[in-house]
Amino acid sequence: MTITIGYCRVSTTEQCEGVSLDNQKSKIQAYCQLKDLNLSEIIEDAGISAKNLKRPGVQKVLNLAKRKQINAVVVYKLDRIFRSTVDALETTSMFQRYGISFHSIEETLDTQSAMGKFFFTLTAALAEMERRIIGERTKAALSHKRSLNEKTGGDVPYGYDLTPAGILIKNDAEQRVIRTMRKLNKDGYSLTKICRELEQAGHLTKRGNTNWHPKTISRILSK
Repeated sequence: MTITIGYCRVSTTEQCEGVSLDNQKSKIQAYCQLKDLNLSEIIEDAGISAKNLKRPGVQKVLNLAKRKQINAVVVYKLDRIFRSTVDALETTSMFQRYGISFHSIEETLDTQSAMGKFFFTLTAALAEMERRIIGERTKAALSHKRSLNEKTGGDVPYGYDLTPAGILIKNDAEQRVIRTMRKLNKDGYSLTKICRELEQAGHLTKRGNTNWHPKTISRILSK
């Protein structure tokens, strides 16, 4: 009897995008029934991104594998558990050493066969390439918006105001304060001392506070 563990994950924004935990679990259960795999547990990471393998659920799966307590791991889709080709290949190599097969339902992957291993390697590489392309496009789009002085998220930066059309325009008074910051920094003033100088001069923060914080000064000077 093949002892199988299912794994599923969602980040907060994916709850409403067709990859809910319940949807993944039902797919895993149906797959295991079809393949005659004895599903003993479905481990989940809820509301967690997949930047790396340092997730409680993934670590539990890996520990079960290292203790040789399972024979197979099933996921709904490859990107539910892996986000990099390196993580995917290293982890599945470890599974192979312990005689554990890895199954990804959406990509129809099963590492038990030589062909399955080949397509797994290819699919993992293509999935990572797709994520990188999306990241590059997003970065380029944000860069273009910034070049047009359009706000790209977060608070309005110190030294600027936001028009009703969403365009950033310079705030002359705050720009003068920024120049004062840069001069004091060039003269060797510490961030804490710059804060005290601004407070003594009566300059307010973007939110109208009388107290300045060194991290705020550092963030402004870094731009």
